[in-house]
Amino acid sequence: MRAGLWFPFLSLVGSCWCAPPQTCHPGDEFLGICSSSSGLEEKPTCTELNLGYCNDLEYSRTIFPNILGHRTRVDAESGAEYLLLSVIHGLLNGECSPEIRLVGCSVIASPCRNDKMIKPCRSTCDALRKDCAHAFEAIEMAWPYFLDCDRFFASEEEGCFDPLRGLRARQELALASIHPVEPSTIIQFIYTSNAQMYSLLKRTAAKCSHISHVYSIGRSTEGRDLLVIEFTNNPGQHELLEPEIKLVGNMHGNEVLGRQLLIYMAQYLCSEYLLGNQRIQTLINTTRIHILASMNPDGYELAASEVEDSNDPELSNQEGHLLNGWTNGRTNAQSIDLNRNFPDLTSVFYRNRRSRHFRTDHIPIPDGYWFGKVAPETYAVMKWIRSLPFVQSASLHGGELVISYPFDFSRDLHEERKFSPTPDEQAFQRLARTYADNHATMSDNDTDRCGAFFHRSRGIINGALWYSFAGGMPDFNYLHTNCLEITVELGCDKFPAEQELYPEWKRNKEALLSFMESVHRGVKGVVKDADGNGIKGATVTVRGIRKAVTTADDGDYWRLLNAGVHILTATAKGYSRVSKRVYLPPNMNRAGRVDFVLTKVPVEPDIDDHLFPTVETWDRFDPYNQFERYNDPDAGGVEREEKPWWWNYFAQSGISPPHWLLRTV
Repeated sequence: MRAGLWFPFLSLVGSCWCAPPQTCHPGDEFLGICSSSSGLEEKPTCTELNLGYCNDLEYSRTIFPNILGHRTRVDAESGAEYLLLSVIHGLLNGECSPEIRLVGCSVIASPCRNDKMIKPCRSTCDALRKDCAHAFEAIEMAWPYFLDCDRFFASEEEGCFDPLRGLRARQELALASIHPVEPSTIIQFIYTSNAQMYSLLKRTAAKCSHISHVYSIGRSTEGRDLLVIEFTNNPGQHELLEPEIKLVGNMHGNEVLGRQLLIYMAQYLCSEYLLGNQRIQTLINTTRIHILASMNPDGYELAASEVEDSNDPELSNQEGHLLNGWTNGRTNAQSIDLNRNFPDLTSVFYRNRRSRHFRTDHIPIPDGYWFGKVAPETYAVMKWIRSLPFVQSASLHGGELVISYPFDFSRDLHEERKFSPTPDEQAFQRLARTYADNHATMSDNDTDRCGAFFHRSRGIINGALWYSFAGGMPDFNYLHTNCLEITVELGCDKFPAEQELYPEWKRNKEALLSFMESVHRGVKGVVKDADGNGIKGATVTVRGIRKAVTTADDGDYWRLLNAGVHILTATAKGYSRVSKRVYLPPNMNRAGRVDFVLTKVPVEPDIDDHLFPTVETWDRFDPYNQFERYNDPDAGGVEREEKPWWWNYFAQSGISPPHWLLRTV
């Protein structure tokens, strides 16, 4: 697209174009801040509006000199402002268009009545900047000076003109013809490029800034952001006793349905919250939801180009493209399968599970792992998983129609398909059932399973019983943190046709919502000392389940449990051990509150600390600084000095580029 913009752009550039005068900033002369070097005064007069990119405005007469100091139509057409408007649609990938162009035109060619200029409305400019600032940030372009809401716009009391009034009326009329009586969320069910995905997520967060924000957990091999959008009633921080959940899509770059469903879910959560949907408001007000729509944006680029090529009628080997669709783009740009790249803690678990001297939960990352090839995407997700107290998670994949759950690595090295349950087998089964049973077809045994045979398991299966592999993300979540993660295989087609996106959304929407709501079960509570202070890093165990959860910074914990009678025990180093008996009824729809108060006791030396010393501890992460370069401030400084990609559109045209479009660092 960028190359395609170059030719119409150059055709607009004339040799008469020049940069704004050095003695005045653009628009200052008209505002009386500085004077014309020629000393000549021109009487403003109304004239016919005849600017190609502005001829669809609500009026037909404008005035020169205009508010920016352009004295004639030719001056305006040769200005950087007009040239920017001519290509802004392409630069922003269609975002904020035609709004940006219409508002910009209302500044360059303001309406005129009785030889008097009518300025555009400041309120329109303010709203536009709030909605569209993210699109300029995405391409590292500064907000254009001529859209400075304070300098070139007026208030309603001054008799301003709303340049978007007609556009809004036409949009409302169009929506009325397809819109039901009750308000609902409008989602465009199309594929989105990486740039469009980033822009859409940022725009969604801006629209719902009181319940949402976006943040990056790192960058891919080729430098693309791993962008997460968060939904909660207090964005940006963990709240006491509020469970945290994550949804991850596009781990394999060619498995794209999950990526699109998560993008749609982000839009849905924002819109439905604003529309007053009580279910969505309750979910967001009581849960912290993190959505990583694409864990492998580099692989997606390759997969998307492969699918695009397969639609080319000039290509004869169509079957080859269909076959490659199962492989091309699966890995990251380093040809690493990200779902085989996590530390193999399952082997450590099997090796040590019969010894009381070794932990079988919160297993540290072996130092030897860092001598292998660790993908930057894997590294970023591991840091993310370690940094937040996630309770449960789903990773969305494609190629089958089933839910699999840990362990994914067989406990028998000689038998690749062997039932290999975790200590939380019952909890995992319920998690998997929650998604499968709320999916339109997944739990139906008559559903086509893409050729696989799951022994009439109604759409769920233990991962190792399906097929065994080491280094998977769900096993890492379970053995290194508190988090229980399932793998959602969404269907046979990894890159379905665009017309299938809406039907797939209908099949999966309720399953995704029910899965997020299911985090509110089991027990929750706070582990405190005698003074009422939360104890960080305390452990809470359940009798009969050899898997402990640890408390977050303020001492709160969540433990997913099925119905029944459970004995819970809380302990921390230097504190007493306290146990409680808990009964969870079958129909309980929210987590039970179980708090613990621990008293300090003398710390006795543990002989095991001396008999079984280890260098590998849970806190030992990236001990050899494998990824230090990603955090090097000097490297970042060099990168910031480089001009953005769109700069060449101006710099190579033989004219002085508008430096006011460069973002200051």
